[in-house]
Amino acid sequence: MSTLNACVFGATGGIGGALVSALADRADMALVHAGGRTLVEGGSKVRPFVFDFMDESTIAAAARDLGEAPPDITIVATGALAFSDSAGPEKSFRSLDPVRMSEMMTLNAIGPALIAKHVLPTLRRDRRAVFALLSARVGSIADNRLGGWHSYRASKAALNMLMRNFAIEMRRTHPQAVVVALHPGTVDTPLSRAFQRNLPEGQLTSAEQAAGHLLKVIEQLTPAESGAFLAWDGQHIAF
Repeated sequence: MSTLNACVFGATGGIGGALVSALADRADMALVHAGGRTLVEGGSKVRPFVFDFMDESTIAAAARDLGEAPPDITIVATGALAFSDSAGPEKSFRSLDPVRMSEMMTLNAIGPALIAKHVLPTLRRDRRAVFALLSARVGSIADNRLGGWHSYRASKAALNMLMRNFAIEMRRTHPQAVVVALHPGTVDTPLSRAFQRNLPEGQLTSAEQAAGHLLKVIEQLTPAESGAFLAWDGQHIAF
């Protein structure tokens, strides 16, 4: 049985941590690079590293280390829904603030783009490699019926567009690469806890369940689906 390597950016988050654990438990997984703003606990297969979106050199250093064991699966599980000052998503354009908007764009779009900048060139060309970015259904312009959450929606829409650009560019040099955006569903993590009221029965999933769903989707991806925006159940989401 051939072995695989994986890398998770955002390993200190709820979904990211669950993804690291699920990947490390796989018999076909040789090594899981697990990155966060602080070091995560390592196991026999887990290699922790630290990165910071505000310091691109830390992302570049992490990508250089991947060269020893290029990842077959890379998942960018970073992101923010509320602002650092604990304010929730804006309900009206009257609440827009340029500093907060910039913060959200950095965490949800610019940071992941910098990861792509440094990690995509490390992917192998001789076999399939998946680069998945965690997005959100509310980042779909076509699916927007309620409005609000301006900075979060805009940052995820920007992430989706960047993903599509990366997929097109990678086809020229890495025809077996699969670059996708994935919506994990509504997951019971600190990120979503303040927004879980009145959810329909069965809509909230645990981080462990979400990780399992996402990895199942990733396992089934083909290069023909590179550039797609997919939900946790494999259904395509309109941009």
